[in-house]
Amino acid sequence: MTAIETQLADSEATQAWGARLAACCEPGLLVFLSGELGAGKTTLVRGLLRGLGHVGAVKSPTYTLVESYQPGDFPVHHFDLYRLADAEELEWLGYRDLLIPEALCLLEWPEHGAGMLPPPDLRLTLWHQAEGRKLRLEAATERAQRVLQRLQRQY
Repeated sequence: MTAIETQLADSEATQAWGARLAACCEPGLLVFLSGELGAGKTTLVRGLLRGLGHVGAVKSPTYTLVESYQPGDFPVHHFDLYRLADAEELEWLGYRDLLIPEALCLLEWPEHGAGMLPPPDLRLTLWHQAEGRKLRLEAATERAQRVLQRLQRQY
């Protein structure tokens, strides 16, 4: 498994990393975003969506569970599973209709959907540190390894 780790000084740096990731992503990727509350998962997604060309608001889907966007050539579905009481609630959400090869799917709190979700291509983990945050990106598939290779070339 290929991985990248980096320090993020603040929210602006987190959004900038999201934009960098956007430049390397492709439709069909399933990305799991993990980390404690307030670690920057939605902030990173906001940067990614803006990097793909979205100009409107990017709100946390904590209460809606999913927000869908069409920032460019392919749809992006941003899930937040924090409020799921049971993974089977994903069926009511119609998640299978959204996890399609034509879409980029970003899932916060994927552990709340354990047993129902397919394995991810890419795992992103954010956590607080004394100053700022730390980001770890782990490729679980060849497709995600290509994404990380493109990211590494951006340095």
